[in-house]
Amino acid sequence: MSNSVSTPAADAALIDGVLGRIARELGMMLGQEVVFGAARVERVRARPAGAGSIHVSFKLGFAAADGNEVFGCLLVPLADAITMAAFLLMISEDVVATRREEPMLDAALKNAMLEIGSMIASATSSALAELGPERWSVRSAGCQGVRAGVRPAFPYLEGSELVVGRSAARFEPFPDCDLILILPVMDSSG
Repeated sequence: MSNSVSTPAADAALIDGVLGRIARELGMMLGQEVVFGAARVERVRARPAGAGSIHVSFKLGFAAADGNEVFGCLLVPLADAITMAAFLLMISEDVVATRREEPMLDAALKNAMLEIGSMIASATSSALAELGPERWSVRSAGCQGVRAGVRPAFPYLEGSELVVGRSAARFEPFPDCDLILILPVMDSSG
C-alpha cells in the first residue's frame, strides 16, 4: 500500500540533488558517462519494490546530529549493478555484456559493489550538506539482492513516510534501467 501525499518542492530538490551527485561521482569512479533522467518524486508510506528483475539494494544509514538513525536505499536492477561493478574493475564492455546475463557474482564483483555502495553513501552525504542547514551523515549499510516485487529490507517503521524518486538511468552502451531512490523524511516534522 502506498498512500502518496502531496510532494513538496523540497522533496524534488532533495531527490534531484542526491541523484545528480551520485551520477557525477559514479561517472568519475567508473570512468564512464552515467546519465540519470528526470526523477518522478513522491511521498509514500511503504517501501517500494523493484519490478521485473532481481535488484541490488545499496542500503544507506542516515545519522542525525542528535544520534537518531534512519535508513533508505538506492535500488538498482542486478544487471546494471553488475555493470557498475564490472566497469569499476575495468572489465571490457564485451565481457560486461556477458556478465550482465550471469546470475552469479564472484568475490571481485561483490567487493566492487560494496565499494560502489560506499561511494553512493558519500555522494548522498555530500548532496545533503549542499542542500540544507541540518547536519546528516550518511554511511553505507551494505548491499543486498532483492527479488522482483519484494520490498528492500532495512530498519523501517511500517507506515512511516518516505521520499521516493524513480529515475531512468543509462550505463553506456547498455539499455536504460529504472532506479529507485528511497530516502527517509529528514525534516523537523518527519
